[in-house]
Amino acid sequence: MNMIFNLTALDFAIVLPFIFLAGFIDSVAGGGGLISLPAYWTAGLPPHIALGTNKFSSCLGTIFSTRNYLKANMIDLPVALCSAVLALLGSWLGTRTVLIVSSSFLNYLLVVMIPVVTFVSLIRKDFGYQNKAYLISSSTRMLLGGLAGLTIGFYDGFFGPGTGTFLILFYALALHYDLMSANANTKVVNLASNIAALITFVVAGKVYYPLAIPAAACGIAGNIIGSKLVILKGNKLIKKIYIIALVLLFLRVVYNLIS
Repeated sequence: MNMIFNLTALDFAIVLPFIFLAGFIDSVAGGGGLISLPAYWTAGLPPHIALGTNKFSSCLGTIFSTRNYLKANMIDLPVALCSAVLALLGSWLGTRTVLIVSSSFLNYLLVVMIPVVTFVSLIRKDFGYQNKAYLISSSTRMLLGGLAGLTIGFYDGFFGPGTGTFLILFYALALHYDLMSANANTKVVNLASNIAALITFVVAGKVYYPLAIPAAACGIAGNIIGSKLVILKGNKLIKKIYIIALVLLFLRVVYNLIS
């Protein structure tokens, strides 16, 4: 499929910094797609081309942040892999479901739920600061991780925005990881789902490589810097960016309701 878009140097100058910022935020607290997708739309890419191009840049960026977290021994690999496998199943189920059931009601649910989650995260000063996952048996962690992957994967296939951010919340609340470990584990899940989606978009010819390749370089840079800062700065940095990601998600949901 030949795709020719009249992107100017100004379009690239506008889009690429936002892809860097998206990679940075995504590596720290999830939610990078809330920044990158509107940037691609602003450049004039059609929705499916924007989605495919976004998957290309975000997938390559996530590889590098996942590698950094893995090298830092921050990933509970058996739990993360179990989540990743079931997230793929959940995403498929969610995609199948959205074909027959409208996802619009989720906008109304999220516009109530997101402020509640944000409020609880702010008033609980100790939220995500202590890693108590070791108190839960390995088999239970894998079971809960699988449930997290299946549930959030379904949400990703059914609706999508803020998947990584909600997965961090699940890991922190249900499995009692601190935010650093919760975030690191989500990267394995994100990587698995991103690779599966990217293959689909590539086969369908929905990636605009003249923009996707430089965008990937910016996304990689953002992911590398973000993940290294997390390793150095820890939970306090993640909590601040996590709140920002929730605010961005809330704005996206409100926009969906009024547009």
